Amino acid sequence: MTQASLARAAGVSRLTLNQLENGVFPDLGIKKVNTILDVLGLELQVQPISQAQKSQDFLGMASGTASVSLKDSLSADELEHALLTGKIPPEKPAHLITLLEEAPLWMLEGLVKQVGAGSKPGKVQRNLRKLAQALGVSQEIGQWKNVA
Repeated sequence: MTQASLARAAGVSRLTLNQLENGVFPDLGIKKVNTILDVLGLELQVQPISQAQKSQDFLGMASGTASVSLKDSLSADELEHALLTGKIPPEKPAHLITLLEEAPLWMLEGLVKQVGAGSKPGKVQRNLRKLAQALGVSQEIGQWKNVA
């Protein structure tokens, strides 16, 4: 089922579904959640989570956010390579622009922390700024400029 068909059947926007899938929707009421689940033939169950489930995959979320409105996807590996090298992946500048302009600050900070864990301090932040400059992303748009 496509996001568009699920959105129509559940009475929500495709953007809402995409944000929900990527964990970036700020607040979705339980009635909407139940409607979406009903359309999918699913039900919500509450159970304790393990410690392993508590850690978030910011690289996966960010690559999904970067690919939301585009035909081809930006893989997590491509995004990680871009952040570690400061080089734009071939045929993927639109993905990085989308990420830099639309991702919330908490996601970008988590992404920088996750990718930067194995590199020199500040390297990923510098490369993020380098990518934004190379892509011509305005400092007035997006939260990338606020990443510590």
